[in-house]
Amino acid sequence: MGGYDEVYQRSIQRPGEFWAEAARGIDWDVAPATVHGEGRWFPDGRLNTCHNAVDRHVAAGRGGQAALIHDSPVTGVVRTITYAELLDEVARTAGMLRGLGVRAGDTVVIYLPMVPEAVVAMLACARLGAVHSVVFGGFAAGELAVRIDHARPKVILSASCGVEPARVVAYKPLLDAALAQAEHRPERCVILQRPQCVAELAEGRDLDWAEAVRDARPAGCVSVPATDPLYILYTSGTTGSPKGVVRDNGGHAVALHWSMAGVYGAAPGEVYWAASDVGWVVGHSYIVYAPLLAGCTTVLYEGKPVGTPDPGAFWRVVATHGVRTLFTAPTAIRAIKKEDPSGSFAKKWDLSGLRHLFLAGERLDPDTYHWASDLLGIPVIDHWWQTETGWPMAANCVGIETLPIKPGSPTKPAPGWDIRVLDPDGKECPPGVDGAVTVRLPLPPGSLPTLYRDEARFARSYLERYPGHYLTGDGGHLDDDGYLYVMGRIDDVINVAGHRLSTGSMEEVIASHPDVAECAVIGVADELKGQLPVGFVVLKAGSERDPADLERELTALMRERIGPVAAFRRAVVVSRLPKTRSGKILRATMRDIADGRPYATPSTIEDPAALPEIAQAMKGT
Repeated sequence: MGGYDEVYQRSIQRPGEFWAEAARGIDWDVAPATVHGEGRWFPDGRLNTCHNAVDRHVAAGRGGQAALIHDSPVTGVVRTITYAELLDEVARTAGMLRGLGVRAGDTVVIYLPMVPEAVVAMLACARLGAVHSVVFGGFAAGELAVRIDHARPKVILSASCGVEPARVVAYKPLLDAALAQAEHRPERCVILQRPQCVAELAEGRDLDWAEAVRDARPAGCVSVPATDPLYILYTSGTTGSPKGVVRDNGGHAVALHWSMAGVYGAAPGEVYWAASDVGWVVGHSYIVYAPLLAGCTTVLYEGKPVGTPDPGAFWRVVATHGVRTLFTAPTAIRAIKKEDPSGSFAKKWDLSGLRHLFLAGERLDPDTYHWASDLLGIPVIDHWWQTETGWPMAANCVGIETLPIKPGSPTKPAPGWDIRVLDPDGKECPPGVDGAVTVRLPLPPGSLPTLYRDEARFARSYLERYPGHYLTGDGGHLDDDGYLYVMGRIDDVINVAGHRLSTGSMEEVIASHPDVAECAVIGVADELKGQLPVGFVVLKAGSERDPADLERELTALMRERIGPVAAFRRAVVVSRLPKTRSGKILRATMRDIADGRPYATPSTIEDPAALPEIAQAMKGT
């Protein structure tokens, strides 16, 4: 394959050649003669994504290999499904959907917990050429209604409930309430009955999943143009007019298949675990599609990093199932670190088979990096990407060449991603100078070609600010070695007396304090200086520090590392930070609270009770 520099330069200078070679890793019904044309990848190719993820492995004689391991500590169930068994379930589920009138191009909304049927549902839609839109299980009725109206599904696939460590969440009442609010009426709802909470079915509309699939005849794969949509995924926090990221079939299959070997160094037959949820892009890309396209065994985990039953939950899964590559969010590692600062739970398990820990979803602070690296003794790889991009934009591509790690950086741009850092005038920033992180067009395969039913918003949101570039919405810089540093969203830069300062840099300083488990810095309005930084701090388990003493120490640390210009003097100790279910800290909502502005509780929040706690903490400062 060559070293990183050689592979990367070829992907940028000769992209047609690079991606034509990558496309040979996929089975095509009609091989593409054109690699890129009229803004689309493989425009004259035809394929089926489900065939590439399931059927071809069975045909190659690997039907007896585990495709999916469902590990559910909340229900006490562990189930292994082979590729041959997965093919049977997917074909019959696709037959059930076909019997309900679902055809290529129709949309299907999937509203399911972390159960094998969620993976089966996605693949069954892909098998028919139907477009799936997964909505995070347990999402509020109003938000589900908005997505139903936007996606206009022919069928909705759901379950009676989801199971969490301390409670059972009934999904069916949420679905019924959403359908009462929505203007669009799906023809059918198919409900997976779980024993923890059996749902009442509406006569004439609702079907029992097990019965409907049992009576269905298996369906074959439908060949579709490479440019046809595979799925729509609504980005977190969308309200009113949803922002539906579209993913096409051809570019997606090629890029994700390439990324498993190139970025993650994963080989067919290995066990790969993305500890996320199918409701997020990580779940789409790296629980479902990429591992199966690559012929790996993928882990579907229904639980939490802590509390199911203890901070050793992840290490149990790794040791029990022989996980070679683990991918999760920094917030999960911080949660484990908070509960088990000494890492004693990890030492109870044999983790010698784990080769890499990949982290993404939020900035990886150096303190968390060092903790995980020291604990596991393996490369801890920060990498950076978005719902819109579908796969990593910057990473230490261990399948090509493992580069030296620089804590705080997701290393260098991944092949195909021509990353530039631009100033407000669109000029490239010199090394070390922060600006807007952009990608020079064209975007590589696998990234979004548009927003669902909203081409104008696609252009407005991503393309118009810097012509010829995709605007990521993140700020950061490149260093002298070409390493990227992503310091947070562009709106996470605060202006203190005319000085533009990154809250990400300040969070790095706070996180280095030995008593701090995690933190968030926001800018609050100040009459004199415009904005002042305020740090919200969660202490490590067992820390009994006096908040006033801690505040003084953090202020001194900030003066030493960033300088008096930061004007940092306020650190508020809180029991937890408000986050989305995918682990992102709700900084914008925290800013509204701090500035006394009215705020709406975001639809993606994990626990709404966390926001009043922030408001109460602010009153005491």
